[in-house]
Formats: sequence, structure tokens, C-alpha cells
Amino acid sequence: MTSIALIGPGAIGTTVAAALHQVGRTPVVFGRSARDALRLRTGSGRVVVPGPVRTEGDPVDGPFDLVVVAVKTTQVDGVAPLLQAVCGPDTVVCVLQNGIEQVETVGPLVHGAAIVPAVVWFPATRGPDDEVLLHGAARLTLPAGAAADRVVAALDGSWCTVATTTDFHAVAWRKLLQNAVAGLMVLTGRRSGMYVREDVADVARAYLRECLAVARADGAVLDDGVVEAILQGFRTRPADLGTSILTDRTAGLPLEWDARNGVVQRRGRRHGVRTPLSDVVVPLLAAASDGPG
Repeated sequence: MTSIALIGPGAIGTTVAAALHQVGRTPVVFGRSARDALRLRTGSGRVVVPGPVRTEGDPVDGPFDLVVVAVKTTQVDGVAPLLQAVCGPDTVVCVLQNGIEQVETVGPLVHGAAIVPAVVWFPATRGPDDEVLLHGAARLTLPAGAAADRVVAALDGSWCTVATTTDFHAVAWRKLLQNAVAGLMVLTGRRSGMYVREDVADVARAYLRECLAVARADGAVLDDGVVEAILQGFRTRPADLGTSILTDRTAGLPLEWDARNGVVQRRGRRHGVRTPLSDVVVPLLAAASDGPG
């Protein structure tokens, strides 16, 4: 049987841990805080993943066959010693993180293990009691290949659907555009309902077009229709639906501004694409995250 570790039992990590548990492949879970179990609520009921959640200082019986990394990009340095303990050269590491730089970020920390970046397509939120609410169907997209096949096999039969693609770069950039424009919520302190305003929609369209130009310069094959599709996705959501970066801002936590927005500015500079909107949005998000003040 494949041995599985999961690092980061937040909203996304708990959802995947519950899916694995439901098909009899319960992972060993590592987190910042000790807990006796993980709890997920879906439209059809509740799933309880038995613990305990292991924390720093607990024994690590590594390496594992599959390691699922569900910490945010701002937390990678903090779990570096754990990653080195749970990974070996034959480990597959599936990274459930925002952005397009998962391989570059996690790769140096895992003893040459194969890195499989994932695009996460489901909304999940964690309540004050640590119970996670899954708001829709759970779905992941991975780059096709032998390493990804191990992830597919682990989640086979679960309610977390896994698809693979030979053009993962385009899929990852498409999700990055969605995450980038969601960053505007941080600057207003508002949720998805704000995109119904025509003036906000105009700003969002302009920013998405800028991000799209950078994506194409970076080799992503995306058509013009992606701009309106992403915007309409926000405009048709429940008005009170937020995003993880807004949740972190409300909680006073560090923001994933670099992985979600700064990367557009950086890749633009690399490819000689002007990014005037990013040049405003990125420093404001950085200041909201890191201060001073």
C-alpha cells in the first residue's frame, strides 16, 4: 500500500485528506497545531479523518511514497525540515499551492523527489472551530506523467476528481489569472459582489488583459475569451464569497501576494512586457501583507 503524508491541514489539505480517508488511504497528517482529527462538511454530510495531527518534534517515519504539500507559499520555509524528513529520492511530492512556481519553490527541499504541481479547482473554507466547509465539487488538474499517475492512483475512487493534461502550463496560468484578479478584493476589503460594479469590472478586465499578455509571453496558450470567462465567474458567484488571500488579510496573516500577483510583474519584466497595473497592485498588496505601518 502507498504510504502517504499530508503537510498542511488547512481548508485545501483537509479536503484532500478527507478524500483519501474515504477510500481507505488515510494519510499521516502534519500541521502547526496538534488536533485529534480533521473534520470536513460537504453538501451530503460530514467526514472525520482520525488523527492525531503531528506537529514539530513528533517522530517522522519517512520517507513516504507520496507527500501532499498543502501549505501556502508563505509557509514553505517553515516546513523545510519536515519536507526533508518525509521525502526520499523515490517520493512523489504533489504541491497544492497557488502560482506557477511550485517546482522552483519546493524542489530544492525534497532530496530529488519528483515534484507534481497541482491546480486546485474547488472552494473550501475553514471555520473558527477548524471544521472545513467544501462549497462545491473537489477537482485537481496535474501535468501528465508517471509521477502524476501516483497521485491519480491514490485518489482513485474518491470524490476528489483528478485530471491530467499535456498542457499544464496553460492551465496553471489560467488559474493564476483568476487568483491575480481576486487580489483586488484585498485592496477594497470586499467580496465577489464588487465585480458586479461596472467600474470595478472595467479595472478587472484591464488587469486580466495585462496578465494574459504576460502569460502568452511566458508560453501559455490562452485565447482572448479567458478574460471575460474569469470575470463572469466572479460576477455570478454569491456576492459574499471571498477568496483565501482576503481571508488572510482579514486575519492579519502574511499574504501570498508574490505567488499570485508579483509573479506576473516579474515574468513581465523577464519577457519585456509592460505591466502598469501590476506596478500599482503589487506594491499595495505587499504593503498590506508586510507593512510597515
